[in-house]
Amino acid sequence: PQGSEEAKAFVHGFLKRSMPRMKDEAIQEMLNRKAVVLEHYPQKKTKQKRKKTKGFTAKQRRELRLFEIEPEQQRYAIFLPLHELWKQYIRDLCHGLKPDTQPHMIQSKLLKADLHGAIVTVTKSKCPSYVGITGIILREFKHVFKIITKEDKLKVVPKLNNVFSLEIDGFISYIYGSKFLLRASERSAKKFKLKGTIDL
Repeated sequence: PQGSEEAKAFVHGFLKRSMPRMKDEAIQEMLNRKAVVLEHYPQKKTKQKRKKTKGFTAKQRRELRLFEIEPEQQRYAIFLPLHELWKQYIRDLCHGLKPDTQPHMIQSKLLKADLHGAIVTVTKSKCPSYVGITGIILREFKHVFKIITKEDKLKVVPKLNNVFSLEIDGFISYIYGSKFLLRASERSAKKFKLKGTIDL
């Protein structure tokens, strides 16, 4: 068995190792009060910053041709199921297209809806060669629609100076391209004016 002096020396040494930041006087004062709280100083771990995975830039996407449709895939029949999905999407969006549904309600929904898969027809245009083009919208950009026609031709039709008609379950809606110069993601947050001057 250790003597009292040895025990004191052991306790003092143990406390000195356990609390290296405290001075001897402070340790002795704690012993005199017979209240000892052992402190622990864990080593701070440096957190490694996670590198954010960056996606492709627009230039890289163009170079890789990620969204290009191969010529053998440019067939109208391939995209008819997409059109059927779009019609179901619009029906759900408008809570069912019933005969007593208010047309302005459908119009307001279509203005903000995703049009990929919709069948549109160019009804008016300042360029006569665009009039009559009908097809399924494959991609919508800020200034143009990419449309696949029944003749299996991929057409790029500008929105500016063109009026498009869109029909679903007997409801016909008109899109004035000059007022529609927005990306699909931007349209969902835009507030459209119901009244105003309309021009090609």
